[in-house]
Amino acid sequence: MKHSKLTALIFVALVLGVVFGHFCPDYAVKMRPLAVIFLRMVKMIIAPLLFATLVVGIAGHGSAKKLGKIGIKTIVYFEIVTTLALIIGLVVANIFKPGVGFVTGNTVHAIHMQEAGLMAGAQAHTSVSEMITSIFPTSVIDAMAQGNLLQIVVFSIFFALAIVAVGKKAEPVLEILNSVSSIMFKFTEYVMYFAPVGIFGAIASTVGANGLSVLKSYFKIIGALYTALAVFVLLVLVIVCKIVKISFRNLCKALQEPAILAFTTASSEAAFPKAMDIMERFGVPKNIVSFVMPTGYTFNLDGSTLYLAMAVIFSSQIVGINLDINQQIIIMLALMLTSKGIAGVPRVSLIVLAGTLASFNIPIIGVAILLGIDQILDMGRTTVNLIGNCVATVVIARWEKEFDYDKMENFVKQAKEESLTTNIKNKLGKVKEG
Repeated sequence: MKHSKLTALIFVALVLGVVFGHFCPDYAVKMRPLAVIFLRMVKMIIAPLLFATLVVGIAGHGSAKKLGKIGIKTIVYFEIVTTLALIIGLVVANIFKPGVGFVTGNTVHAIHMQEAGLMAGAQAHTSVSEMITSIFPTSVIDAMAQGNLLQIVVFSIFFALAIVAVGKKAEPVLEILNSVSSIMFKFTEYVMYFAPVGIFGAIASTVGANGLSVLKSYFKIIGALYTALAVFVLLVLVIVCKIVKISFRNLCKALQEPAILAFTTASSEAAFPKAMDIMERFGVPKNIVSFVMPTGYTFNLDGSTLYLAMAVIFSSQIVGINLDINQQIIIMLALMLTSKGIAGVPRVSLIVLAGTLASFNIPIIGVAILLGIDQILDMGRTTVNLIGNCVATVVIARWEKEFDYDKMENFVKQAKEESLTTNIKNKLGKVKEG
């Protein structure tokens, strides 16, 4: 209910921002400080949230031996698929160019000036060697103070591996970090209460400075994302299902209920239990489902990863930063790490986006602009996250030669019979009404 109310308030703020910016442009442009304050609040969440979630996500699985072959195969598959998602996101973003022309030159200058306290400058890393050197922190405290996401990720990985190596003695630390992770998610929820105010300030000032033409860019980014998600499903998930000899169509029919739930609520958590139950009935062994799906919600959020790639390009385009192919590859490599900090919680991808932009010294005003339509974007990417993780369970089961094809056929047959029975009942009901 709280999430629904916040979403409604965000949409109201978006509409009010457009109206105020159109009819009172002179006053509207003065509302930008509201957006800057909100962005500062978002930035203060990044370091503790990412550190806690990454360490718990990596160390929480226990020893490397415990993960075994299934763990290695799962991580390999996740890395391949998320890399493809990043590539598709970058390609589509470069084709559609959703951020080009979003704001005028004067507004870009104002953004740079007002974000001087948040960013050192508007230049991304220019070489691979510079990027590789910069990801290793001299001080984790300094990395957290500067909001350098890549340095925090590197420190978190080594910290998590050390926890695994120490074993039982490190369990209290892991429990504390688990609590910190929960606290930071609640903290994020509190910060998001200010989102409608920040959205109003960002949209009102943007429309006030540029007019209603900016709305075309909103439709552009929505169209670009859903196009990219469709391309990913067709070129990756469908082909993967063909390779493992599973009908993607039947899998989607089986996942119809949790997929609709994920789309309408934009929450992976809401659809998670039902999806796990369906995959077991679909023919995937319980031990594989119980390992792959929870792990996937930390390391294999395909839709969110693809969105992050597009959002980084969008955010750089709206402030007039043109990233060349080398810089985009560097950012893609960075997102391969930073996207692992995403949890199945609404709006968290925006926190990771803000951190990634900060790491490359790109103004984070794009976060506030995207938040206005994040619910619409989140519906699509959450659904793809769900389907992608379900496909992953099938792939790993097939890889381990443990997938039960007979169980799948019985499930599909039963589903068809239930669908036929429902249709007959509906027709009989219409006849009686007539």
